[in-house]
This record gives sequence, structure tokens and C-alpha cells, in this order.
Amino acid sequence: MIRTKFIYTFIIFFLGISTILTAQDKKKISIEYAGRLNVDEENYPGAKVLTRNSMQQVHIAHAGSNMWCDKAIYYSGENFVEAYGNVIVKQGDTITMTSKYVEYSGTSQLAFASGEVVLKSPNSTISSDTLYFDRIKQQSFYKSGGNVVKDSSGTITSKIGRYYMTDKKFQFVDDVVLTGDGTVVNSNYFDFYEDTGLAYLFGPSTITTEDSKTYCEKGFYDTKNKTGYALKDSKIYYDDRIIEGDSLYFDNTKSFASATNNIKITDTINKSIVTGHYAEVFRAKDSLFITKRALVTTVQEKDSVYLHADKIMVTGKPENRITRAYYNAKLFKTDISAKADSIHADQKTGITELINLDRFAPTDAFSTKRRPILWNNANQMTGDTIHLISNSKTEKLDSLRVFNNAFIISKDTISENGYNQIFGITLVGLFNDANELREVNINKNAESIFYTRDENQELIGIDKAKSGSIKMLFANSDIEEYTRLNTVDGTLFPEKDYQEKDKFLKGFDWREDERPLSVDDLFKEDEPFELAVIKGLEDYVPQENFFDEELLERINIINIKRNEIRYKNPLFTNILKQNQTLDSKDWIKSNLIIKSKTETSPINNSTAFELSKNGGNSHVFFLTPFTNGEFQFSIWLKGEGTVYMLFQENGKSYNYGLSQITLSNKWKKHVLKINKKTDNNIKIKVILSGVHLTKKLFAWNPEIIKFNNNNNNNTKEY
Repeated sequence: MIRTKFIYTFIIFFLGISTILTAQDKKKISIEYAGRLNVDEENYPGAKVLTRNSMQQVHIAHAGSNMWCDKAIYYSGENFVEAYGNVIVKQGDTITMTSKYVEYSGTSQLAFASGEVVLKSPNSTISSDTLYFDRIKQQSFYKSGGNVVKDSSGTITSKIGRYYMTDKKFQFVDDVVLTGDGTVVNSNYFDFYEDTGLAYLFGPSTITTEDSKTYCEKGFYDTKNKTGYALKDSKIYYDDRIIEGDSLYFDNTKSFASATNNIKITDTINKSIVTGHYAEVFRAKDSLFITKRALVTTVQEKDSVYLHADKIMVTGKPENRITRAYYNAKLFKTDISAKADSIHADQKTGITELINLDRFAPTDAFSTKRRPILWNNANQMTGDTIHLISNSKTEKLDSLRVFNNAFIISKDTISENGYNQIFGITLVGLFNDANELREVNINKNAESIFYTRDENQELIGIDKAKSGSIKMLFANSDIEEYTRLNTVDGTLFPEKDYQEKDKFLKGFDWREDERPLSVDDLFKEDEPFELAVIKGLEDYVPQENFFDEELLERINIINIKRNEIRYKNPLFTNILKQNQTLDSKDWIKSNLIIKSKTETSPINNSTAFELSKNGGNSHVFFLTPFTNGEFQFSIWLKGEGTVYMLFQENGKSYNYGLSQITLSNKWKKHVLKINKKTDNNIKIKVILSGVHLTKKLFAWNPEIIKFNNNNNNNTKEY
């Protein structure tokens, strides 16, 4: 059968087409150039088909923006254009977008691009499969994955991305990854400023370099200078150290980090934990500085050692690590404790030094000089300098050395105010396997006072003597045996024969009230402390909808205008009225439930319908008022499984056209056309059938069209 085609073709060679609309209507899209102009009412009713020639592409302009393409479908009544093939869009001299396809409305100034979309600004390049561009708001948006290449910062990929051109700001959501210059940033919510290279991270986020890994749930990162802040559950991993704190600053160019408030630094090799409220860590130098209630805990198999001071510095590789605690330094262990102006511990040698500084000594000439002090069980030891020597492998104390003015005191267990005392130039002590002093040797100018008792613990008298040296053996914290060598003089008199002052050696200083008996006691002499106030970052502000009320209103105006034009088109009749959506009573449901507002439509400006089976043969149909003619049924679908589109005579089972559709999780528009020539006076109905009980099906925007001139060549005849 020969059909008449209503196609009018105008060919213009090497000439530009002048503006179609008058100069007074500046909001109208204008055609600046086309190599060929066609009017094809059959396939593009109400549109002009523009194609390029061998000289140049089709050139379209609107409101300061220019577009070039190989082919364009221009709907002048709707102020809408579709561009195909090597599409280039330019806005001024700052924004250029290329793609395979663009649709653009001059009314809403909203562009939709698909197919290898690339949008370039002076400092960044956005790539995606699909992209929305709102020229009024100067925003672009993708929701199905994309990436941004930033010259100095690297590449950012995400599932959802938005570019605020005026603010030169990007906002990325879901699976965000920034890669560049040896750094990888992962986040769920990522705000990035194009000019400055500043990034703000929200939700679980990591910044990974060759030397470190930073984790936070709120943070800031300067991609140019490689510095930043980590807040909220923040951690930095440096080789064998884990740094935690309320606020962490880091400089990845220097491998440096500082921390503020509630700090915990874990040494995974040396099994130590450092806590405090301000710290600095230089990874490259293997150094750590901490202050404000600083505490180092060395975890041992049976007992931990706690070291506190105003300031603590830890330096060196793990096997050569040195800990320096200075100003009001204290040490606590269940069987030993100590106090000094400064305590130094060397991991390699196993030596812990207790040192007092002259500048902290009392200025009163008659006062007792303050010296480093160590307590072991019932014994108090002081001297100008004290060394504790331990075995780093067995974690046991080996020996003790006191240099100059060695003084050991233990309280007599029975008398109210009696003290056993030994003084000498130096002291050497040996520990047993239980970390208890077993043997003590006092050398040079030794002096002693002992409370001597019989086997019934009755006091015999006070033994006071001078000798070259003294050797003592301890058992259960009591003196088991002592030996004087090179005794100069010695006396044993009843206690009543001693004046009170003669019961004490020169320099006696009992300091039991200073002894730490718990970890908390290490801090009891500290000044009251308040945490620093951290300003931090503002909480994350979620993206406002790209398709907000203002944009939806613009789109709604366009849709109303389009429908007005389409309903007036003389070439076809749109059988469905604007209110005849799938949930209306005009669509007859059989064993089917239809729910609205459960899924976003393909263009995000409305909601789709969810169809679910509710019994046996499930389907929905619309009964047309026509008995014959040429028809087209189209509908957007997505979901799982298989459904069918078909035309039938009402009350009959014969199908006039049947389309089997395999659904996917992406929206797709499906079209079925028929031409029923015979008229048997039975109305035609349009059916969507085969909804599965366990499968999901979403539908949107059904259209049923009757062609008035029977001129569609792509329909099946019946």
C-alpha cells in the first residue's frame, strides 16, 4: 500500500539560516546555521529537523550559550531542541560541554546530556555518562557515576556529583574517591572547592598516602598543601603508631601530626600507650612529644609501667627508643614507684635514669636537698642520680644504682617512729625474679642505723655505726642479714639512751606522703586542667534536591505547554487525558495493586508507580473509544522479570500486536505500534500484562496515540 508522506525538505548549501524567531522574543532558541532543514511531521510532529553539511555543524544559540551538533530536532512551539552527534555546548569562554546527545529547553534553561559527557571549566573537567545542566542556577549534576579531573589535585570519582559554578564548588555523594599525587581519599560525602583545592569530608573517610593513613568522620583536607584536620573518631596510622584524638592536624609533606584533647597514641611494636591532651608526632624523625596530663603506659605480661610528667618525649626507632619525661616526673608499678625532676628510659640499654635539676632545688641553705626518689616495697631510696637497669627481653628488673648521697630508709615495723637507715656515697642493688630488692651494697663512707630485735621481735637496741661499706640481704621486705666491712665505730644502746635527733642520720628525709600508690596518684600534684575548646567544623549540610520546587515549576510549565501543543496536533490524537494516570479509574486493574510515589521518575521531576501482583492473571488495561485505526502505546518501565504490552479487541483474545519486554534496573521507554484496518465495531483496549508475584515493576508516563492520517510506516497492519 502506498502511503503519502508529509515531508517537506529544504536544502541550503553553505548558507546559514537566519534566526527563526523575531528579535523581540529574546528567550527563544535561535538557529544560527544549518546545512539542511527538513520538516518531517510523521516522525517529528511540530519540529524542524536540522542537519550539518560538509562545511560545518548545526549552530544553535540561546541566552549567551552556543551549541553545535551534527543533527538537531527543533520544536519551536515548545522552545525545545534535541541535539545529536558530536554535540558541543559553550557558555561564554569558561564552560564547554561535549557529548553524543543533548536536549535543551529554552524556557527552563535546563539541559540534559548523555553519552560520553565532558564538561570543562578553567580548572576542572567533569566526565559522566549523563549530566544535567541548569543554566539559571549555574549548576551541573550527575547521579549515575562520574569523575572530575582537577589539574593539581587529581581525579575525583563518585556516584553523585554536583558542580556549583558560581561558587566554584563541587559536592560529591556516595563512593567518593580522590586520587592524585600519591594520595587516595575515600569518603561518602565530600565538598570540594575548585579554586583553593580545599576539601571537606563527612561520614567515614580515609586519607591514604605511602607513609600514613588518616581516618575520620568529619575532616578537612588541603589538596594543594597536603595538610588537614581530622575530627570525630579520628585516627592516624604511622607505621607502628596509631594516633587518636578529638582533633588531629596533619602535614603529609613533613610526615607530621599534632593532636588535641583525649589523645591516645599506641606503639604496636613496643606495646606502649601514650595519652595526654596535646601531642606532636614527627614520623620521619621517629619522635613524639606530648603534654597536658601526659602519661606513657608500657604494657607488660604481668604488670604495666606508668610514667607521667609535665612533658614527655619519645624518640628513636622501636629497638632504640628513648623516653624522656621531664618536670615533675613520676613512675608507678605495683612493686616499684619513683619520682624525679626528669626520668629517662632507654629501650636498648634497659636503663631508666632518675635525675633532679639544680634549678628546681630549694634556695634555703638549711632545707633538705630534694633528690630523685625510688620506692620498692617497704624501702625508700634517694640519691643525686638513680639508675634502674632492666632486662628488655624478660621485662624484669635486674639491678639498681644510686650515684652520690645514696640513702636507703625503711620504717621499723613495730616502733611508732623508728627507721632503719643506711647512707653512703654509692649504692648497688640487685633484684630477684619477683622484682624485689634482694641484695644492697652501700659503698664508701657508709653510715647505718638499725633497730635490732630478738627472735620475739622485742627491741634489743639501736645499732648505729660507720664503716667502709655495708652489704644487706632482704627477705619479704625485711632485712634478713647485713654485714659491715671496715667498721670504724659502732654502738648498740637501748632506745632510751638516744636523744631524738641521734636516731636519724644526716640528710634523713622520709617522703612516704609523696609515694604514688596508684595510677591516679601520678596526677594528684598537678594543677587543675581544663580541655581546650575545639572550634571544629560545621556539621554536614545535605545537598538540596537538584530538582527543587523552583526547577520543577519551570519543568511543569514546559510540560503543560508541550501537552497543549500535542493535544492540538492535527496529525494525531492523544487518547489519554492529562489526569488519566495508571492509578486513575480509567485504567482497569485485575489482580493488581498500584502504588504511587514509591519511585523517582526517569527525569526526577515526578514519581512513578509501583505495580504488584495480587492474585492470578494480573494486568491493567485502558479501553479506547475507537474500533480501528493506527495506534501507538508507549510507557517507561523498569524492574525485574518479563512483562507484555499488547492491543486487543474488547472481550476478545486475539492480539493486535504483542511486545515481550525483559526489564532491567534502568528506566527505558518502550513503544508498540499497530494499524488495525478492519472495523468490526469492537473497541480496542491497550494492555500491560504479566506482572510477577515476586518481581518488582515500576511504570511511568503511559501514552496512547491515534494517528489521524494513517501515515505511520513503522506499524504492523491487521
